[in-house]
Amino acid sequence: MDRRIALVGIIVTDDSSVERLNRILHDFGEYIIGRMGIPYKQEQMNIISIAMDADINVINSLSGKLGMLKGISTKTVYVKS
Repeated sequence: MDRRIALVGIIVTDDSSVERLNRILHDFGEYIIGRMGIPYKQEQMNIISIAMDADINVINSLSGKLGMLKGISTKTVYVKS
């Protein structure tokens, strides 16, 4: 397996996707090292960062599933190996 440490940045601009977002994060919980959420009320958005330790395919799967949700933007950064 090609395990990596990664940081997934998530910006939520549509609250209707939050339940599905949390369900997906729960499904990937075994790979999540930590999670930090910041509500940015002035701009009506939430900023979430997820630290992961997982196979690169798992990380890409999480990022891809989140990116398909309405009002969710993601960007993933990997530790260089």
